[in-house]
Amino acid sequence: MPTIQISILEGRTLEQKRQLVKGITEVVVNTCNAKPEKVTIYINEIKKENSAKAGILRSDR
Repeated sequence: MPTIQISILEGRTLEQKRQLVKGITEVVVNTCNAKPEKVTIYINEIKKENSAKAGILRSDR
């Protein structure tokens, strides 16, 4: 039973998240020979103030 965890910056719409999990589920089903009902996906939304790149908080960009 595949379990996938995705970390993304906050701000995606519910429809974007629906498309994301649908696409990822399809890839896991096709590559891992798993049944869709066995694929679990967790989306972790990260606040921009809690993420940095090149030493700069994303909220400061």
